[in-house]
Amino acid sequence: MKYKNIVFDFGNVIGKFNGRYILQQFFPADADFDFLLSVFFRGWDELDAGTVDYDEYARETALLLPEEAAGAADAFFREWPRHLTLLQDTLDFVDELKARNVPVFLLSNAPTYFADWALERHSFLNKFDGIVFSAPLKMSKPSPEIYQYLFSTYHLKPEECFFIDDLERNINAARALGMDGLLFTGDIDKVKAAIDF
Repeated sequence: MKYKNIVFDFGNVIGKFNGRYILQQFFPADADFDFLLSVFFRGWDELDAGTVDYDEYARETALLLPEEAAGAADAFFREWPRHLTLLQDTLDFVDELKARNVPVFLLSNAPTYFADWALERHSFLNKFDGIVFSAPLKMSKPSPEIYQYLFSTYHLKPEECFFIDDLERNINAARALGMDGLLFTGDIDKVKAAIDF
């Protein structure tokens, strides 16, 4: 294998994040989902970066919705992580890596609420040798600081790591710091080919 360490993103790499699908679990089929998407996800990047408080964001979101939607909005902010579909091929790949004693790490943009929720409920995260969620650190991809935090915290050499992420800008930022990577489209075989697994 060409790399000593494999670094995973969470959203759309380990668990499928589809905003429209998630909202559909909380609102009736005839809801205006384009409007709801624009309201619920208007500042999600700031949630990921930890620059806005999660509970405050939830309250502000409810105020932007019709009064009758307040209950659904409250449920969304408490329950949305349950509606991320885990990608079994990726989880199996993590197991294969661990069976070969290859260290695996998580580097993911995520709100504080999700970071806490995932660490508490997803036992498979115990297999990871290091976990970096963005919002608790008040930094996020593609900012170089969060990559440097990963490297320094876990004593990693960028050139010995391979990064799997679903966003081109995050892969480009990793490469700029010396960590190779692949834009993930759901094909684990492509990942395996890229790392000579």
